[in-house]
Amino acid sequence: MTVSQREAVSAGAYDDHIQRDVMVPMRDGVQLATDLHRPAQGGQPLDGPFPVLLLRTPYNKSTEARALEARFFVSHGYVAVIQDCRGRYASEGGFTKYVAEGPDGCDTLEWLVRQSWCNGKIGTHGLSYSAHTQAAMASLGPPNLSCMWLDSGGFFNAFQTGCRNGGAFELRQVTWAFREALESPDSHLHPMVTRAAMKNQDIHDWFQRLPWKKGHSPLQWTPDYEDYLLDIWSRETFDDYWRQAGLCAQEFHSKFAHIPQVHMSSWYDPYAASTTNNFAALSQAGRGPVNLIMGPWTHGARSVTHSGDIDLGAQSILDNNLDTDYNHLRLRFFDRWLKGIANSWEDESPVKVFVMGGGSGRRNSQRRLDHGGQWREENEWPLARANNTAFYLKAGGGLSAGLPEGGQPPSDYLFDPNQPVPTIGGNISSGQPIMEAGGFDQRESDHFYGCRPPYLPLAARPDVLVFQTEPLEEDMEVTGPISVRLWIDSSAADTDFTAKLLDVYPPSQDYPEGYALNLTDGIFRCKFRNSWEEPELMEPGEVYAVTIELMPTSNLFLAGHRIRLDVSSSNFPRFDVNGNTGENPGRSPVKVSAKNQVYHDAERPSHVMLPIIPVVG
Repeated sequence: MTVSQREAVSAGAYDDHIQRDVMVPMRDGVQLATDLHRPAQGGQPLDGPFPVLLLRTPYNKSTEARALEARFFVSHGYVAVIQDCRGRYASEGGFTKYVAEGPDGCDTLEWLVRQSWCNGKIGTHGLSYSAHTQAAMASLGPPNLSCMWLDSGGFFNAFQTGCRNGGAFELRQVTWAFREALESPDSHLHPMVTRAAMKNQDIHDWFQRLPWKKGHSPLQWTPDYEDYLLDIWSRETFDDYWRQAGLCAQEFHSKFAHIPQVHMSSWYDPYAASTTNNFAALSQAGRGPVNLIMGPWTHGARSVTHSGDIDLGAQSILDNNLDTDYNHLRLRFFDRWLKGIANSWEDESPVKVFVMGGGSGRRNSQRRLDHGGQWREENEWPLARANNTAFYLKAGGGLSAGLPEGGQPPSDYLFDPNQPVPTIGGNISSGQPIMEAGGFDQRESDHFYGCRPPYLPLAARPDVLVFQTEPLEEDMEVTGPISVRLWIDSSAADTDFTAKLLDVYPPSQDYPEGYALNLTDGIFRCKFRNSWEEPELMEPGEVYAVTIELMPTSNLFLAGHRIRLDVSSSNFPRFDVNGNTGENPGRSPVKVSAKNQVYHDAERPSHVMLPIIPVVG
């Protein structure tokens, strides 16, 4: 590189020369359409060689937003490569979600390293599915990968969280398939018929007709997408399908790419558990160096201060924190590991988390709850100083660190799968227009699918058990993984149990009834209590112990607030609804009611495990 070229890099002064739809061959002969953005001067691409940044996406490589991002990196002396995933937009082949991304990514790396303008240093980046493509590729240990930045994606174990969750199926896979089928090759091949037919379908109506039948669903005009959805929904046991590189990085951590990497997500993102689990496992395995960034956002929404109906303050925006905006933060990472620039990246704390809470509790000018929060640097995840404390469920709805007394009767309710508890916020992506992510007062309204008049708090439902502390006498921070251990029985052969952790605000002038803010939740399908591979039905009346893994979170509960745990058996439409028969609800439409009980006595002390962080006064 000449002196003038080096000066251009430091000034961010390169032009962007674009070569579109370069067809890159894969090992099976399928060619993937790829846009090359190369540094240029005077309208002519420079030979370089330069380091390369690769982004692989199913969401159209040639959008203006992707071009703007590529232009930024190109101006700083990188070749930016953007590729349509197999079977999407201009690429050949059939699209099967997740499972082709490992080999296709490795083949693309091999092609890139052979190009004269590539100096052999290749980094990857991208949000959501583009993060999945990176984890899939890194699971195969490619020799040509130098570093990567995974933003809100990269399955730790998609069977446990991401596609399925605690045995239940995440129905955002349904809304994703419905939306993305409109951009499939079949849809583009027959636009007048396919698009018109699909756009005539009301997804709200179709969600009242679950499970869908092959050839008679709103995806019938795009059979690849119908086949994918119905197939993955049918796979309810953990088998070799779920162990593939694109779906389970956990199985490949021993040979995962040993390179610098950033794993980034947020507390209201569906990949919060995958991101933190991958960081912890890869750090322990010595793969890296590895960094973790956890914000308070919904999926990819790092540039707004709100998550759902709560506001986290101007400091929550990534562009206003962590020393720089998102592009320059990533540029600093890539400059360190692809160009060898000594910018002290590796000297900083490996973990940055946003601790939610501590706000005024008032309604702001956008009519959102001022929940507040602040960034903090840490050395590890989970935090070594966390005091994992059991808060026990008590008869009458109490929740405290004291053990329950003996002889207390269980709490019970009737779970009618035809009247499921509606989803109000949470860790969701790709759920629109059926679901909305983030934090909300847990009160029904016509804003949320499945709510029916009268619009009352979820706590008022007879099928929701509520356990809460007394108002806290002092601030209490909870940061880390959350789990709930329940002793249960049911009249059904199988049923689900759900758990939701909430920060309950006291009544105020702006919120005279208080505000019950959802922080994190989880679900467990009881037939998987002993094995994910071999489900076992229950005997009615027999007591079983089950564990519900909630998404990790970080929240400061202020003095005067209550910590609350809601227990029920459904969270729809976030998860499919168990019909209580033992059959997969993705295949069987049969539903029966179940009487479910939760025990909370000395012999069966149901509890939530909270990682309490000492509050520095």
